[in-house]
Amino acid sequence: MLENLPGVIGHALHNVRAGLDAIVFNALGLREGMASLTVSSLAFGDHAPLPARYTADGEGLFPSLQWTGLPATAVSAVLVVEDADSPTPHPLVHAIVVGLPPGDGGLPEAALPSGDHPGTGLHAGLNSYLQAAWLPPDPPPGHGVHRYAFQLFALGALPTFSDTPGRDEVVDALRAHAVASGLLIGTCERPDGSIRIDEGAPAGPVLAA
Repeated sequence: MLENLPGVIGHALHNVRAGLDAIVFNALGLREGMASLTVSSLAFGDHAPLPARYTADGEGLFPSLQWTGLPATAVSAVLVVEDADSPTPHPLVHAIVVGLPPGDGGLPEAALPSGDHPGTGLHAGLNSYLQAAWLPPDPPPGHGVHRYAFQLFALGALPTFSDTPGRDEVVDALRAHAVASGLLIGTCERPDGSIRIDEGAPAGPVLAA
């Protein structure tokens, strides 16, 4: 697993990153001619470090989020959280939530399942470990700062999603129905020597698109 890599490997992979251009918000070009949403959190500032409480070094809770600016034409919203700096061909998916109600709103802390926390019953999609849950940030030691992109999209139609939609299914729906988008970035870095070895940890990420 990535978080258990020795620091020397993290250094060797320092320039191997999926890239911010590859996250959904940037890759689809959805912002052209679209409204902008404001996404924020009481837990962290834009481009500021995520407190350990929300990472694999703490309780691993999903952080609270707030958003404003959804257009009147929106009938639902979708949240996608990705690691733009994972040393993988594509950004690592940390969370997907579909079917969020339209209008200004937000999600409370621990809204998504993680660890011993059951979540609040949201319609969650699959992260890169094939879990319908929040995957707490857990970057490789020595790899540098990772940027976690909390991406919110307003949809002008209500697609029928599967029980646990994956990234590809969500991206197809966004291409067809997205009318606004917003982005909040939190960061996380694991210095050399802070290697975590968790018993019963999930299998490695799915690297294919």
